[in-house]
Amino acid sequence: MKHRTATVADLRNHFRRVSAWLENGESVEIIKRGRRFARLVPATAEGTSNKPVKIDFVSQLRSVWGKKIFSSDEVQAMREAELGSQS
Repeated sequence: MKHRTATVADLRNHFRRVSAWLENGESVEIIKRGRRFARLVPATAEGTSNKPVKIDFVSQLRSVWGKKIFSSDEVQAMREAELGSQS
């Protein structure tokens, strides 16, 4: 994959040219104030998919935090208990 660079001003003033690079499968590094700011890659590049990725956040949280993760019912009960004890 060929790499190009463009400034933020190029995006604003020459978007057609930058979008043509992307359509041709090239990635574009965006430069802002002399520093690399972002990278645009074509949506159809190898290894990417337009399909949404379903992530199981609960299992990831539990793998990191173990049983310290509370259900929404448990959180609600704790909030009610805390508010009741402050009165």
